[in-house]
Amino acid sequence: MATDVTQPGSGRSRSQHSAFSGIEPGGLGAHAGFRGGGLARRDTADSLERGLGWFSMCLGAAAVAAPRWVCWLSGLRSPTVMRLVGTRELTAGIGILTQSDLAPWLWSRVVGDTFDLAALSIALGRRGRRGRAAVALAAVAGVTALDLFAATRLTGSRAGRTAPGVSGRTDIYLERSIAVSKSPEECYRFWRSFENLPRFMQTLESVQQLDERRARWVAKGPMATRLEWTSEITADRPGEELAWRTLDDSGAANAGSVRFEAAPAGRGTIVRVSLHYSPRGGALGAGLVRLLGHDPQSRIREDLRRFKQVMETGEIPTTRGQPSGRRSLFGRVTRQWGLMS
Repeated sequence: MATDVTQPGSGRSRSQHSAFSGIEPGGLGAHAGFRGGGLARRDTADSLERGLGWFSMCLGAAAVAAPRWVCWLSGLRSPTVMRLVGTRELTAGIGILTQSDLAPWLWSRVVGDTFDLAALSIALGRRGRRGRAAVALAAVAGVTALDLFAATRLTGSRAGRTAPGVSGRTDIYLERSIAVSKSPEECYRFWRSFENLPRFMQTLESVQQLDERRARWVAKGPMATRLEWTSEITADRPGEELAWRTLDDSGAANAGSVRFEAAPAGRGTIVRVSLHYSPRGGALGAGLVRLLGHDPQSRIREDLRRFKQVMETGEIPTTRGQPSGRRSLFGRVTRQWGLMS
């Protein structure tokens, strides 16, 4: 089973060895406010997120229970649409208040706010509703600013944190681990042969070994884009650890490591992956990538699960070729444009 050691959005990580000079052990929580002596700022961030969660719950409950009244207050017309808005708000509120990774739920609020602003802008052109619509528009604009601020901060601008080989400051830090019923030496040998990586990394198309330390990577990005970059190995301890960093400003700047730790009582290996990366567009770009279904946290979890299957069984179970129902129009479009796997 894959486990989180550092949760994006949790602001907590265990102290441990880092393969990168200039990066403090266990150093990067997911909130920019969690830096040296930042507990007060961390509490403030939690209060803002909780406040937005409860606001979403209250607004959603009102929109579902009394849609006509909310429509009258906002200058909108359709109670049916208002009920859908209420359901969306309730879902976002529950996610913010109950989940450990808050970023996707806060970004969903930002997207919802955008639709609300568009609807209220249309309502401004209707006679008899302009006053209420203008007040509602100003209120939603203010809430949108708070949502965007919270989501961007949570997704993670890490001022002052750098990783060698990553252009500028790293925005995101992730770490995941999984237990594999093979020895550390076997896991290391398989991973060190870079041509094996596309077998379990779903977005990776190819890895071309340039020399003993450098490799050229080609991967699928969101919206049917392609990403290419060159990396070099910064640490190579057979049976223990591999670490890497990017060499060029490719838009896929990253640095990371994979460690192979003997499990207790000789029960295989704990494979632990750490990743620092800077997406295009910084924290805002990372949030949009999450919404498009290319969340790196989920990708790492799934890739590690596939690595475990390859190592233990030699293959990855798949449903391709098996009878299945016809995809919905939404499913076909998102798959065609690379929004979902």
